[in-house]
Formats: sequence, C-alpha cells, structure tokens
Amino acid sequence: MANMLVFITGASSGIGEATAMAFARQGTRLLLCARRADRLAKLEPELRSAGAADVKSFALDVRDRAAVNAALAQLPEDWKTIDILVNNAGLSRGMSKVQDEDNPENWEEMIDTNVKGLLYVTRSVLPGMVSRGRGHILNLGSTAGHMTYANGTVYCATKSAEIAVSEGLKLDLMGTPVRVTSIDPGIVETEFSEVRFRGDAARAAKVYEDLTPLKAADVADAIVWAATRPAHVNIHQILMTSIDQANSLVVNRRSS
Repeated sequence: MANMLVFITGASSGIGEATAMAFARQGTRLLLCARRADRLAKLEPELRSAGAADVKSFALDVRDRAAVNAALAQLPEDWKTIDILVNNAGLSRGMSKVQDEDNPENWEEMIDTNVKGLLYVTRSVLPGMVSRGRGHILNLGSTAGHMTYANGTVYCATKSAEIAVSEGLKLDLMGTPVRVTSIDPGIVETEFSEVRFRGDAARAAKVYEDLTPLKAADVADAIVWAATRPAHVNIHQILMTSIDQANSLVVNRRSS
C-alpha cells in the first residue's frame, strides 16, 4: 500500500485517528479532515513518525455540501487521486423517545452527518475512482444498523441507511473495479458516548462499565484488513463486537 492515497473523514479522534495511524504504518499518504483542525495538526507528526509517506489535513464539516465540494476541488492535483475513502465522520446525539425529544436538531445533526455527509463526500470522490479504474470506499456503520434499540430510533435509522447506501453503491459500481465495504462495529470505547451525552463524562463512562468493549484500534485493524485484500476480492460487510456483546440489545456486564 506504500504511497497509496487514503482519505479519512472525522480523523481527529477515535476510530478515525486509529485508522489514520494504522494506514500510516502501511506507508500510505494520508488526507485527513475533521471539524477540529487543531487536533489534526497535532496528529500529523505522529503519523509521519509511524511511517506515513505524507500527510495533509484540513478542517471540514461534512454536513456542508458546498464546503465538501469546494475543499476537494481545491486540493492540489496530486492529492485528488484518492485510492481509499474511509467515511468515518459520524455521531449520535441523545437517547430520547421520539415523542419526548425536545431538541429535533439532534435528529438533523445525525441525519446530516451520518447519511447526507457520507453521500456528499462519496459523490465528490467516487467519479475519480471510476475514471481511474481503481478505488475502495469503506463506510463506518454500526450494530445499530442491524438491530434497533430503545431510545435510539434516529441514530439506528441513520446506520440502517448507511448499510443500504453501501449495498446500493456496490450495485451502482458493478462493472467497475471500485470496491465498497461497510464496517459495522458494536460498542467501541472512544469519545462517541461523550459526544452523544454532550460532554457528560460520568454518563458516558457507564456505557463501558463492567464489560470489555472494542478499542478504536480493533476497528482500524478491520478496515485495513478489508482494504488490503487482493484487488478482485470485495469484503461487503464486517459486523464486529467484543466478546461481551452479542448484538445491539444483549451485552454481558460483569458484576464489580
């Protein structure tokens, strides 16, 4: 994979950061975006030290279609030939019943990021992959897209949509060598829950209490594995959890 160009959205922390590090160790060039440009800037030297051939990062909110199109159009020519796109940017907001949600902006942020943002970035990158005759799109899904859980209606809906988009893309791309993979992890210990609960660290910690969750590096390992299969092999989907999770509803919490 040396010198291949990998574009990762939401790369400033969690799975995105771990995926950047995993691809750096493969000697790839890394194109990274996130809303927090300061964190990307701090990450760049670490990625170079880990083996990245080169790193370029920029601030981007994938919810803004015009900004997505402009940012990618303005890239230098040698940063436009993206070989691998990891659509990692995503989030959840709150855990309320639909009838009790008093902030519908939570719904809009999840839909705009997890579904529309994924589509905006993919639409900007995919034509180049098709014309060059190579490429791989890896979309971050969730066990939540396979089984809906209480108080997570809209988040689960967005992850169900991600699975449908990934399946549809594979159909759209039949006859081309461009690959599509959905990576669907269960509970992963990252900033995800703090974001969901808007900085309530104590509440977020309870999500991971008395169980062994996945780590961001575990998911990054699966992403790199899927991307490094022979060019004729397409891994459609990886559904993964830790040993303490069976699905969205069943987890094993050990007594303290």
